[in-house]
Amino acid sequence: MSIPLPLGMPPSREEPRGLLDALFSRRYADLESALAASGPESAAPIVPASEIAEAPGRDVVVGLDASAEAPSPAGWRPVRYQLDCARGDLDDVLAFTAPAPLAVYVQVDDPTLADAALADTARALTEAGHIPGLPTGHTPGAVADFLAVLAHADTGFVARAETASDVLALLSGTAAALSGSDVRDALTAPDVDRLGRLIPEATEALREILLAVEVDDTDAVLGGLREMGLTSR
Repeated sequence: MSIPLPLGMPPSREEPRGLLDALFSRRYADLESALAASGPESAAPIVPASEIAEAPGRDVVVGLDASAEAPSPAGWRPVRYQLDCARGDLDDVLAFTAPAPLAVYVQVDDPTLADAALADTARALTEAGHIPGLPTGHTPGAVADFLAVLAHADTGFVARAETASDVLALLSGTAAALSGSDVRDALTAPDVDRLGRLIPEATEALREILLAVEVDDTDAVLGGLREMGLTSR
């Protein structure tokens, strides 16, 4: 069932989460650099598991190595774990129960099969209680099929993006998937004004699905979004 995303109702009295608030995640090579990162648009940073020996003192995403030992419960929980795995290792990942939410990017080496596998692997991950990761480089049709799966799941998803245009398409496509609009059109021709007019409840529904977007340069992406007319509030 689609979730309506009305545009014209008055905002909630409570301070709402903005569209870009704590959206952007970034990968860091060491914990010290990650702890220094800040900003209202910054989500929990991604840090390799090998760099964390004890509770880090702030929320982090722990990046796992598929060849390393699986994490075990400890005295603290990260926001989530994150893993890149080959398609051939997916069954092992599906059978794994992590001590915190697990986001998984499934790598398909054959480009002719990658688009076709995207929605199927997302469905398998959500059924196992894991969070699907949406890599870059997929066609609008494949992304639309992926979003159709996530619009009816309760795990949410994470994504990777290279440019502000990529982020805008992700936001627009997710909004369309939740409202029952044409997702392919929303991905290829995002409507900035419509996104800017979403009421707080609609923004919250969108952000419950799109948990975080991993980018290499948050400042550049934010600058591009502002030039397009999209801001957090």
